[in-house]
This record gives sequence, C-alpha cells and structure tokens, in this order.
Amino acid sequence: MNQPTTIPDHILEPQLARWLPERRWFAAKGNTISGVRILLRQPLAGVPGFAVDHLLVSVDFETGPPQVYQVPLGFRSHLPEDLVPWALPAPDGDVGSEWFAYDGLHDAEVIDLYAERLASPQGSGPIRLRTAPGSVIEPGLKGRTLGAEQSNTSVVLGDKLLMKIFRLVTPGTNPDVEMHRVLGEAGSEYVATLRAWIESDVEGIETTLAMVQDFAANSADGWTMALGSVRDLLMEADLRADEVGTDFAGESYRMGAAVAEVHATLARALGTVDKAVTSTTVAAMLRRLEAATEVVPELAEVAPAIRERYAEAESLGSITVQRIHGDLHLGQVLRTPERWLLIDFEGEPAKTLTERREPDSRLRDVAGMLRSFDYAAHHLLADSVTEAAASQREFRAREWAHRNGTAFCEGYTSVAGDDPRSSSVLLRAYELDKAVYEVVYEARNRPRWMSLPLGAIRRLTS
Repeated sequence: MNQPTTIPDHILEPQLARWLPERRWFAAKGNTISGVRILLRQPLAGVPGFAVDHLLVSVDFETGPPQVYQVPLGFRSHLPEDLVPWALPAPDGDVGSEWFAYDGLHDAEVIDLYAERLASPQGSGPIRLRTAPGSVIEPGLKGRTLGAEQSNTSVVLGDKLLMKIFRLVTPGTNPDVEMHRVLGEAGSEYVATLRAWIESDVEGIETTLAMVQDFAANSADGWTMALGSVRDLLMEADLRADEVGTDFAGESYRMGAAVAEVHATLARALGTVDKAVTSTTVAAMLRRLEAATEVVPELAEVAPAIRERYAEAESLGSITVQRIHGDLHLGQVLRTPERWLLIDFEGEPAKTLTERREPDSRLRDVAGMLRSFDYAAHHLLADSVTEAAASQREFRAREWAHRNGTAFCEGYTSVAGDDPRSSSVLLRAYELDKAVYEVVYEARNRPRWMSLPLGAIRRLTS
C-alpha cells in the first residue's frame, strides 16, 4: 500500500513550533523556540483520508540546549469535532493543506495501531519493541488515553495494560524502565509488573520511547484520595482531622511502609554508598536555588533564609545514598484493593538523565511526600471568603498536613527501623529544595498556585 502524501516536513515543522509550547508536557515553557527539526518520521498507517506517523522532533531554542520530543501524529482530511482540541494550528501564510494534523494519542483508531504493534513484537528497524521475559501481549486490546495531560501520556489497553509514552526524550535508558526491571526481578509487590518497552536510536544512543506495564485496575491515586479527605475536613466546622470519617492517616501510614519497602529492595539490589553533604548534596541545592531565583524574582526575598537552612545541613559530614524514586509525591502512588503501588520512577523532569540516576538520600523521597501532604492540605484554601474563615481553614490545613506527615513517617519507620524525622536538619533542606523546584514549576505552568510553595518556604524557614 502506498503511503498517502500528507503534510511535508518543511510545512509541518513551523506548525509544531507553534503547537508544542501549549502542551502540558512541554518542558521548556518560558524558552523561545528558534526552530523545530523532524529527526524521525516513521509511517504507521496510510489510507485515503487517514494516516499516522510517529515523530521524533528536535526543538531548538534561542538560548540553551535543544530538546527531543516524541509526537505521534494523526492526519485526517476531515477532522471529527472531538479531535479539534488536539489539532495543530493551520500552516503559516497562504500555504494550504488538505490534511489536518493532530495529537494521535487522543484518537482511538490511532491507539489501536499501537496496540496491534505491541502484540506483534518487532526487534529491528527505527522503532523497536522489547518484551520482558515471559510476557506476551494479546492482540485486539482496545485503548483509551488516561486522564489529563501530564509530563507524559498514558494509554490504557483493554483495562489490562498501561502504555506510557515519554514525551520529552532523553538519549539513554529511561530510569522508569530501569527501576521497574530491578524491582520486578527482586520480587517487589509495590510496583506494577513491567511487560515491554519501545526504543529507538537517538543521537546514536539506544533510547527508551515508551513502556508497557500491568494496569492497576480499581485503583485510586493518592492525590485524589488526599484531596477528598482535606475537602471533608474543611467542610466540618468543629471536628478534628482524626474525627472525620475520611481521615487519611491510616493510608498515609501504609504508604510510608510501602515506600520504605521499595527503598530497602533498591538498597539490596543496587547497593548504597556514602558521600559528603557539603560538596554534593548542598552544593547542588544551592545551584538550583540560584537558577530558580533568576527565573522567579519572588524567591530573592526568601533565598537568604533558605541558604541558612542549607548551611545547617553542611555540618552533617557524610550521608548514605542509594537509588531512590526521585520525584515522589501523592500523584506517584496508587491505592489498589491490596496495597499501595509506586509509579513513575523517572525522577524530576527538570534534571538531566545523569542527575536522575545519581544515588541520593532516602530523605529526598520522604521530603517529596511531606511537601505533597502540605500541597494537598493548602491548595483548597483560596475558596475562603473572609479573613476569619481563611485563618480557621489555614489552621485545619496545617493540622491535616502534620497528622498525615507524621503517620507517613511512622509507617516508614515501622519498616526501615530508623525515623526520617531524626534527621530533621537534612530532611528540612530536602523539603526546601523541593519547594524551590515547585515555585519554578508553578511560575511556568500554574502561576496562581505559586503562593503554595512560597508559603511553605516561609513556614520551613521561620
């Protein structure tokens, strides 16, 4: 079958340059794009009126290094109404086209093509499928895109498998695949089983494009569950957090125990090392603070107090580090009927692949969860209509965050044997480092939320 001629590269590239910055998963918001180059365009289907290409594109900026993104595109001669929100803008100038280009991962017909390819493993070519030992993906699985746009795009196949497409592509093996393989081979119950992954060569390096794992059906993410608990507490006029029917502390305890189990498994499988706090951990925190202050001027007011807390951590000498999750928060845990699962082991998207694979203290993951409890507790407070109501809701939010943070640490201690709160100086430094990252993220993506991490920084340094 001859592939239909859709939109040529030289026209599609400017369209992508205008479309990419509006995507939630575009990681370079605030940077000015100087050009987009298509690195790989692999046809997946083509019939009259419909075609699908899998693209890898390099995005160049006026300042800073280029980034590579993965963009599965559908092309239709007539665009259904439900696909209009995902369409690329019309070509520049007077250039006409009989094709509409759109994000293919929001089209069930395009998703079916990917499901078919997963069921027919291909070990060679520009885009290759690798199947985990003993795994067979059955044909005919129907798919749907899961939830809102995040830093990646996830597709559920037949309510059995979850395929996650990494939008920002970094040359090399993605830590999410690496860590799931390690934990799966070690028999961990706290991650979903890895079934397959898709790879290609980027800049001459074997690179992960997507991964497929068991889908945790009948599960709820920790963020959604926590928000329900907070919302119920704020609606009650005279009950404490432990008196509300949806008190979350028991789940926070079990969540802490699950995180400690994963940490212990990673330590056994990949080992631990000692490193100096001053020359590594704190130095990196200071660099991130300086870079963040350039992006968000509001940080300048609190930066001196943050540096004082970092200086306190320098006196600790050395710490034990290992491979960890690296970007742990309530959205990265799923409650199944049996247990909590940890998901998304990529690490912070703003870090390089090398930085994300660096061993770090377990306290970074603990701090990430404490920050997430604080976020969940405070993000509904904007609804307060009077100063008195705001003060009361602030008190209750802090109560909820403290209660659940305490329960999480107690659950962690029940497995690990040591209480993360006993290292309070370093734990606070990690919390501040995470809050600085959050300020930059919110400034670029949700400016009206920026007050949440800024408020947390003031509390942590007061």
